[in-house]
Amino acid sequence: MKRFVLFFACLASFSLVAAQEVLNWKDNEIVSPVVNDDNSITISLFAPNAEKVELTGNFLYAGKDTPDKYADGDWRPQLMNKDANGRWTLTTPPLKPEFYSYNLIVDGVKITDPKNIYTVRDIGNRYSVVLVGGGVDGLYAVKNVPHGTVRKVWYDSPTAGLRRRMTVYTPAGYETSKRSYPVLYLLHGMGGDEDAWEELGRATQILDNLIAEGKAEPMVVVMPNGNISQEAAPGEGSKGLVVATTQYPKTMDGNFEKAFPDIIQFVEKTYRVKKDKPNRAIAGLSMGGFHSLYIALNNPNSFNYIGLFSSAVNRMAKDGDTLSYIYKNVDEKFKTLCKKSPKLIWIGIGKDDFLSKDDDSLRAALDKESYKYSYLKTKGGHSWRNWREYLANFAQKIFK
Repeated sequence: MKRFVLFFACLASFSLVAAQEVLNWKDNEIVSPVVNDDNSITISLFAPNAEKVELTGNFLYAGKDTPDKYADGDWRPQLMNKDANGRWTLTTPPLKPEFYSYNLIVDGVKITDPKNIYTVRDIGNRYSVVLVGGGVDGLYAVKNVPHGTVRKVWYDSPTAGLRRRMTVYTPAGYETSKRSYPVLYLLHGMGGDEDAWEELGRATQILDNLIAEGKAEPMVVVMPNGNISQEAAPGEGSKGLVVATTQYPKTMDGNFEKAFPDIIQFVEKTYRVKKDKPNRAIAGLSMGGFHSLYIALNNPNSFNYIGLFSSAVNRMAKDGDTLSYIYKNVDEKFKTLCKKSPKLIWIGIGKDDFLSKDDDSLRAALDKESYKYSYLKTKGGHSWRNWREYLANFAQKIFK
């Protein structure tokens, strides 16, 4: 009897191992994502025991007339199709060149694509990503061109009372050259940090490609952390593996703007950059556009180029119970800034952006001073899809 029990136990064990090998074999067959010849994307997942698998991403409704929350934010999921072998698939329509983000939802649980090693973090969420056609005008791809260098550097901010981290891009040839370069200060939005423009915005690829094509001047690009109470991106500071949030204190109450000279002083002491107004630019998205505007308004002799991408210009908060001097006498500050004649104030926003009223008030303030700014209104809303395009446009117009 013991022999029969042992035989059946071995048989069951063999069957389990064999079944597992079959499952593994089927899983290993899957490649995901696949960019097809027509620029559609096929996403696949092997999940034979799942009852429902959905795909959510910013490509599902690309180009369609859908509400902004579906086009760029809360992406409405689509049900994937399951075959007899337990493989779930969905193929999108042909897509425009872009850097797309997506997630899978398996029986209600949102995950990244286990077959896709490429992911990005946006605030507290992680997304799988796929690049189609090199992105807009091919600028988001890593090409066989001279590449700049990206550093994560720490600087002392006496104003903030912290040692803080930022990302600095130096163009190809910086290390071997003796020349000094113009500098662009590039600011992120609410919930972002010093990693946002490099990882989500493809800023380094955009700059490498534009400079290599002779469409942008070689420049140093400084991407600081706009959350002035924060040392660095989540997990990079002394507080350890903290949770990312959009609710950092002191973000729009004047404290970052007050501390910005600490950044400029560090950059001009550490890097070979030109130290005058004609060779300084500042730009930012959303909260970063807010910061860029008020830094420029309070320092009218500092920046010759100002880029405002979907800027949250009317969102100032109070420091304690008092509105910071940074945000007072705005009409007079606009008047002074325009009299100082910056060479370019560049404004971009999506037609469905929830900050459209802020955009209207910004342009009204400049119109009042008869300042001729550059303006671009694009499709879509408050999204990286727009901000990457705005950076590429702005970078081609500065320091010339």
